[in-house]
Amino acid sequence: IHCHLSKEFSSTSSTTAVGTVTSRVTRNGNAVMKKDLLNHEDLAGDRGMIDDIFDETYQEKEGPKPPLRYVWRNIILMSLLHLGALFALTLIPSAKIQTLAWALLCFLVSALGITAGSHRLWSHRSYKATLPLRIFLTIANSMAFQNDIYEWVRDHRVHHKFSETDADPHNAMRGFFFSHIGWLLVRKHPDVIEKGQKLDLSDIKADKVVMFQRRYYKPSVVLLCFTLPAVVPWYFWDESIVTSFFIPAILRYTIGLNATWLVNSAAHMFGNRPYDQNINPRENPLVSLGALGEGFHNYHHTFPYDYSTSEFGWRFNLTTAFIDLMCLLGLASDRKKVSKEVILARKMRTGDGSHKSG
Repeated sequence: IHCHLSKEFSSTSSTTAVGTVTSRVTRNGNAVMKKDLLNHEDLAGDRGMIDDIFDETYQEKEGPKPPLRYVWRNIILMSLLHLGALFALTLIPSAKIQTLAWALLCFLVSALGITAGSHRLWSHRSYKATLPLRIFLTIANSMAFQNDIYEWVRDHRVHHKFSETDADPHNAMRGFFFSHIGWLLVRKHPDVIEKGQKLDLSDIKADKVVMFQRRYYKPSVVLLCFTLPAVVPWYFWDESIVTSFFIPAILRYTIGLNATWLVNSAAHMFGNRPYDQNINPRENPLVSLGALGEGFHNYHHTFPYDYSTSEFGWRFNLTTAFIDLMCLLGLASDRKKVSKEVILARKMRTGDGSHKSG
């Protein structure tokens, strides 16, 4: 009963996808192009939200861009973190096999806290999760240490609603480095802050688990991102404390951050665009491999409400397999999926034609 796909978006949407479309003008680099758009409000309506759908009315402000203001604390901490990760690489040959396995497990759990948690569940409401699953995903999310769920969702919805404009927190138009890590090293563009404050986040505020995490976020990160991963190998199989700290905590955390950042950078720049050639996000299987399924980015920006972020099910998509398993166990339900007819109609209308060559 729990495991049905809640809405195939097929009969009504196919007619929408092929028939009535609205048109928008979108800036893609310097080119200005017209773009047909199926009525996303209809498709997203049953989630009760449209705040992750691109806003065609947004206009970037005229005049010079605001000056860059560096956040030196973040620059220093990120530099030290990556130096620590480089040192951790030298410890791998002497680490016990259990320690490496534990580091991999911590990576997978923390990644799911982002992909299945703050991304697909809370940002896009693409499926529903029971209280035990929400608690697990919140714990995993603190282990990932990429801002608390509330803040992550706010920034991510702004990213979708104003993708690749001044109001996008990691606007890929500002280059690879900026969209990868640079956006965390400088003050946000005023438009990001302004638009973020106007979003409807009432669904997130109403989730007691999310707001509990927000209240106790710093201690939860100290405990779950750094202390627990380091203490387990040292306590249970006598790994050296240096190796225990640097591999499962520091190296695992650094790799997790970069896997997520590659979705913002590489998946906005490298790959094909079979669903919509008028937007920059791309299909990037390598990013999907590292980010547990989040690299099918042209699809995801075209259909942000699809719980799988891809039309290919479990292929390079561990997060989809995880959500399906949770569904089987009765811990998740109401997975939103776009029908094959709508996907094909969209490929034919706005895709780059690459789907024909496989």
